[in-house]
Parts: sequence; C-alpha cells; structure tokens
Amino acid sequence: MFDGYDSCSEDTSSSSSSEESEEEVAPLPSNLPIIKNNGQVYTYPDGKSGMATCEMCGMVGVRDAFYSKTKRFCSVSCSRSYSSNSKKASILARLQGKPPTKKAKVLQKQPLVAKLAAYAQYQATLQNQAKTKAAAVSMEGFSWGNYINSNSFIAAPVTCFKHAPMGTCWGDISENVRVEVPNTDCSLPTKVFWIAGIVKLAGYNALLRYEGFENDSGLDFWCNICGSDIHPVGWCAASGKPLVPPRTIQHKYANWKAFLVKRLTGAKTLPPDFSQKVSESMQYPFKPCMRVEVVDKRHLCRTRVAVVESVIGGRLRLVYEESEDRTDDFWCHMHSPLIHHIGWSRSIGHRFKRSDITKKQDGHFDTPPHLFAKVKEVDQSGEWFKEGMKLEAIDPLNLSTICVATIRKVLADGFLMIGIDGSEAADGSDWFCYHATSPSIFPVGFCEINMIELTPPRGYTKLPFKWFDYLRETGSIAAPVKLFNKDVPNHGFRVGMKLEAVDLMEPRLICVATVTRIIHRLLRIHFDGWEEEYDQWVDCESPDLYPVGWCQLTGYQLQPPASQSSRESQSGSSKQKKKAKSQQYKGHKKMTTLQLKEELIDGEDYNFLQGASDQESNGSASFYIKQEP
Repeated sequence: MFDGYDSCSEDTSSSSSSEESEEEVAPLPSNLPIIKNNGQVYTYPDGKSGMATCEMCGMVGVRDAFYSKTKRFCSVSCSRSYSSNSKKASILARLQGKPPTKKAKVLQKQPLVAKLAAYAQYQATLQNQAKTKAAAVSMEGFSWGNYINSNSFIAAPVTCFKHAPMGTCWGDISENVRVEVPNTDCSLPTKVFWIAGIVKLAGYNALLRYEGFENDSGLDFWCNICGSDIHPVGWCAASGKPLVPPRTIQHKYANWKAFLVKRLTGAKTLPPDFSQKVSESMQYPFKPCMRVEVVDKRHLCRTRVAVVESVIGGRLRLVYEESEDRTDDFWCHMHSPLIHHIGWSRSIGHRFKRSDITKKQDGHFDTPPHLFAKVKEVDQSGEWFKEGMKLEAIDPLNLSTICVATIRKVLADGFLMIGIDGSEAADGSDWFCYHATSPSIFPVGFCEINMIELTPPRGYTKLPFKWFDYLRETGSIAAPVKLFNKDVPNHGFRVGMKLEAVDLMEPRLICVATVTRIIHRLLRIHFDGWEEEYDQWVDCESPDLYPVGWCQLTGYQLQPPASQSSRESQSGSSKQKKKAKSQQYKGHKKMTTLQLKEELIDGEDYNFLQGASDQESNGSASFYIKQEP
C-alpha cells in the first residue's frame, strides 16, 4: 500500500530562496541520448534538448524544473555538494588529457563529472530496458488458461467483485452457455464464426469447445467472455455473418442446420445486450486532470493533493501535484478509502500537506465530491472511541500482520488516527487513518478467537502476550466491541480460489494470487510463487481484488507467479523490504482461547462467535456477539 515514510515534520520543504553565482555552461551535444527518469529516450522535435543533466548526481530531468537560472543542478543540495567536491572534480578533469575512450567521444564537450554520470545513467537505462524486455517475454509466456487447467485450480467468480466490470450484472453465465465465436479451424480467407459451449469458467475467462466435438477436447480454447469477438447465439444471423463448422469435423454431419437446431433447443446463451453492458460497466467517472486528496505515501499521517494522470479499469494513477517531473505517483482504485475530495482533510481535522503551488494548473479541476466512495454514517454522540483505547489493526506497512494498536486521535465523521504500538515515530508521522466502520480494525481478542497470530508491540518482553496484562501495565482500556463493524456479506469466496490482486506494498503491480484463509469477511491473499510472509490481509469487498482475466480485459499488465530465480533476483525490491519488516515485527505464540475467556477486558466479559473453518466458511456467519448479562 505504501512505499514507506520519512520521519520529518509536516512543513518540510525542499525549496530555497538563496541565490547562487554560477557560470554559463555549453548545451548538451546533440549526439548524447537524453534520458528521462522513466528510462525512455527523449528529444524535442526540433532537435534541441528540453532536458538537463545534474552536474553532481547525474539525474536527468526537465531543464525548466532544475535549480537556479543556469539549470546546472537538480536541487540545492546537489549545488552545495558540487561546490564542496570541486577539488575532486578538478582531479577528474585532468583525465581529459588522456587518449579519448569510447565514453569520452560520446560525452565530449561536457564537464567530466556530468559526462561520467550521464554515461553511467545511459548504461543503466540500457540494462533496465533489457530487463524490462526479458520480463515482458516472461509475462507473455503466462497463460491463465494453462495455469488453471494444468493444476485444476478454481477461480473466484466475477460476482465476488462488485466493483469490477459486470460484477453486479454477470447474470446466469455458467457452464454449457453457448456463444458465437470466430472459427479458427478454417482455411477460408474471410473471418467466419461457429458456435461453442462453455466447458469451464475462470473469472472472465472461459474454456470453450466448438459444437460438434462432443467429448473431444483437442481444439478447446480459452478466451475472455467480455472480449469483442464473443457474441450471443443469433448474432451472426442478425449481422449477416457466416456460420461455418470447423474443418476438423465438417464432414461429421450432412445437415449441420438440423444438428444445431437439436443442440441449441433449450440451451442458454448470452443476453442480447451483453456487449453493451460490458461497455457501460467499463465507463469510469474519474478523468485525467481531476484533483483529489490522497494519502501521502511517505507520511501516512497526512494527505496531499494529487492529479489523476490516467485511468485503467477504474484504477487511477495519481501524480502528486508538486511532482515536477510527474514521476512521484500513487496507484489506487477510484473506490479506495485512501482518496477524498478536495477539502476533506480540513473538514474532519486530518493533517494535510499544503502545496507550494499557489493556484491550480491549467486544465486541472477538483473532482466532484459525489464520485468518491461513501462511508457509513455513525453516531458519535453516545459511547464512542476515545484517544488511548486499544484495539487490533492491520499494519498498512506490513499487511501480512495484525498488530496491537492504539487510537491516537478521534476525528470528525467517524474517522480515527491509529498507531501501531511499539513502532510509532516520535512525531506521529506513521499514524494512519481508518474509519470506525473499516474492516481493517478489530476489537481486542479478535486474533486469539480466530486463531490469527497477533503481533505484539516491538520490544515487548513479557511473552506470550496477554491482553489483560498489557492493558493493566499500560493503564489502558479496550475499545468497546459494539463500536466495530459486524457486517459480513455473503461474498462467495472460498479457500483456494484464484484471482488477480494488487500488491499493496507496490500498488502499481497486480499479481496472480490465491485466497488461503477466510475469517468472516477477512481474506488472506497469497501471491503465487512468493513465500507466505508476503501475504496480505484484505477485506472481501476491497477494490484491490479482481477476477481472473481483469488485466487482459482492461489492458493492465499482470505479474505472473514468481519463479525461484526471479525471487532470488529481487534483492533490492519491495518484497525484500517487506521480508525485513516482517522479520522485525515477527509475533509470538498466543495464549489459549480458554485463557482469554477467563480474563475481563475493560470490565466487560464477552465472547466472539467463532466462524466456521476456513474450508467451509462462506462469510455468511455473524462476526461476533456480546454475551448477555
């Protein structure tokens, strides 16, 4: 979900009003590739460079965004570092007297520090492009159909994902439904069609078999039911398209018309307006240039203004408004609880990073408030959450863990600022905002009752951890059970189901994943090919879960299951960061259920109604109940 944070004050600024005396430098030679931060080669149409290379760190970016009038440095710190390293630069400059190497020929006419930095970045870019190309080849080799078939996997049905296209109007699409599809077993020069039946469904994907093949699976094929080439039976007749039997079986029947009439009588097909519904369900109200407030991924306690850069399948690429090179971005779904309308933070008392930009940029406009996901209204006038109350919460920086947590601040409209005990920054920069009805916070004892490992405060030595002792030692009380969200929808997920899930620690990535545990409405999501320590606890209605085939339908890139070699090569990746954090926060054995029931928490004696086993739970059970006096 987050890339991490830096512990600094809310008013930190990188700008400076100090001026610096600098000499003019020659423009970059035309034969030097201009590299953008995203690795793409870029030049202006007239051949002139609109880019600049920092003479200190070698970073390449838009010239107009560089520091001072001469645009020699990307920031004040680089300018100062360059001055302090002038002696080193002069020594390196003497190397120019040596016979020119291939590097020198490419980088001639530039100061040597900038030459070496630019050349190094150029080489790094070439290597990254090679890695990207290799990764693309690997992804092209992944097939959901083969993966499902070869392992007899089952995919979560589309109806489990209400936020996804067709999630609320999937209808009776199931096995044996007939459709008209292109006939690929044909030598005719024109595109022709034939009828096929659904043999197996996996999300949006369906395994189809041409009519007439009976039990022969030799020409079975996978396709996306929502694709443009899938039509209800009768579409060809209405559109004047020919129905031609596959060449392999074309001599099997003398009268194909009679065969089809017999086979299709009483059979189901797609609704006649199916393609229209697909198209309508893929229209999204969020548009580029809309401004929103979104969590600051480096300081979880506050929000920042960001601008919608692109929309893919309802997912938004948001660029923080002060990002001049537009690389400081954040991915989330349009229904994510992490984004809000402009002015939301002020209205509830949430911390907000004021932008250095005094007025909206041309073309940018505030997103209408009604487009954002609505939260359940709560009554804060009676018994309510208070600062200092204890609870259990999913750690947004390590989503595989549920931790001991504390309410640090009570905001308006039911929002709470939560801190993870034992690992909070001194300035509170890692507090995070959850709504009182959030499915990511739980009452004291939730993990114990449901056999989930609770992560105790870092550095806590009295193990095994006991809530009763901890509350007494800290002089705290547990948040009342009745204030938590008890709604559990009949979501339809089952253990073992496959889906596509966002890696919330790197939210631009969507990966092949599996449901491995179900606790009421809480799902344990495992990324195929990765160790369990990278799993994530996610709500059953999370907009970061998608049916199999969603990436193909929307044109988003899917990350295939990790192989052993790729896992070992991720030494500097976010996965490794998560691994280090999970080892750091590793929890301990829990006390028994009997021990917990024997203890009084905040003067209340309550029981949870424990759900069915993971293998049988369908999310229809009550969450928990309070014992009557």
